[in-house]
Amino acid sequence: MSWLINIIGFLLVIGVLVAVHEFGHFWVARRVGVRVLRFSIGFGKPLLQRTGADGTVYVLAAIPLGGYVQMLDEREGSVDESERHRAFNRKPLWARNAVISAGPIFNFALAILAYWLVFVIGATEVRPVIGPVTEGSPAAEAGLASGDEFLRIDGKDVQAWDGTVMTLIGSADGGAFPVEVERESGARAELTLDLTGVRLLDEQGEVLQRIGLQPMQPRIDPVINEVVPESSAARGGIEPGDRIRRIDGEPVDSWQALVMAIRERPEAEVTLTIERGGASLTRSFTLDSRGTGDQRTGVLGVTPQVPDGVFSDLRHEVRYGPVAAMGEAVGSSWQAATLTVDVLFKMVTGEASVKNLSGPINIAQYAGDSVSLGLIPFLKFLAIVSISLGILNLMPVPVLDGGHLLYNAIEWVRGRPLSEAAQGMGQQIGIVLLFMLMALAFYNDLNRIFGAGG
Repeated sequence: MSWLINIIGFLLVIGVLVAVHEFGHFWVARRVGVRVLRFSIGFGKPLLQRTGADGTVYVLAAIPLGGYVQMLDEREGSVDESERHRAFNRKPLWARNAVISAGPIFNFALAILAYWLVFVIGATEVRPVIGPVTEGSPAAEAGLASGDEFLRIDGKDVQAWDGTVMTLIGSADGGAFPVEVERESGARAELTLDLTGVRLLDEQGEVLQRIGLQPMQPRIDPVINEVVPESSAARGGIEPGDRIRRIDGEPVDSWQALVMAIRERPEAEVTLTIERGGASLTRSFTLDSRGTGDQRTGVLGVTPQVPDGVFSDLRHEVRYGPVAAMGEAVGSSWQAATLTVDVLFKMVTGEASVKNLSGPINIAQYAGDSVSLGLIPFLKFLAIVSISLGILNLMPVPVLDGGHLLYNAIEWVRGRPLSEAAQGMGQQIGIVLLFMLMALAFYNDLNRIFGAGG
């Protein structure tokens, strides 16, 4: 069922984002007097089609990877003399720029709305309480300790781990920056975290590990709740209810200790000592792994028995009134947008790995997860992807909205448009660049799936 949920989530997310983006172009075009010929969600063969009273054809097409708004334009065909004043190419630069910019702007507006709903409805967030700190890491050198809870990072308030990670990535460019934490004793401490030379985005994910941090986890006994079918644990004869006592002779006293021991043994032959029904048994088998190269980690394929309420002390609800929520929504959207631009720039300059780039397969997986987890995770995911789509479309690449804005800027400087030949060449270059970007994203997606075994 997971692939079906992923497909449904992907179609839902992409459908909403494309509809909002194209509606932005459509709505502003109508407002500045441009005639819209066709409004399409998707490409290819029409599945549903209807003609409005004004002559606009509304289409839902078969390939759900985008959409378009076709406007009356003399560059695309002959236009009747009586209709030329409604042609896109006849409108002044400000009007054309407004139409082009409207798509990304509507995506940003959707993100703000999604975040606003999250803050008004209220979300149960994981408090940014630090777990074990890696010895010799930047976190340890800063004086951060297990049990500390982040309050402010580089002058910005943080209330949850997801916001903490985003703020840490955004602040890392400055090298050293202040952090404020609350100790387990209740005292507050102001420290300096120095990430000079630490490349947080060398590979996809694992940001906290590079800093030497991990979230605090409640102590859970190493007792198996479920065994994933066809996993290494299933092949090794591990069953629900088993208590793991030792791994390769080393004592295991908590679920966290088991996880750390497994992570360090990708594709290794291991011997587990388990307790089952009062009897002690041993099971030897080879672990699975995920990731590639130095990022490989061992995988057992089990879930723990978690007592009710064990996570309650590490979670809290974040909720605001409608007015305060708007300020938080704008701030969260701005933070996500600036971080996205920063990461894209670092990919171009080589400071961040292009493995951080995701394609439709990975987006579908995250979309499916967010749909499965409920409304709040779905809204957060929708906001992040909507911002990414808006920024991607503003890149100065022909065929994208940013490329059309670039052409208009050149026209404003020159006092006349570029020749059709120059624009055509730019379109071809843009298509090639876009194809290369999509190919890289697909490669990353497939590598995450098929490269997981090392």
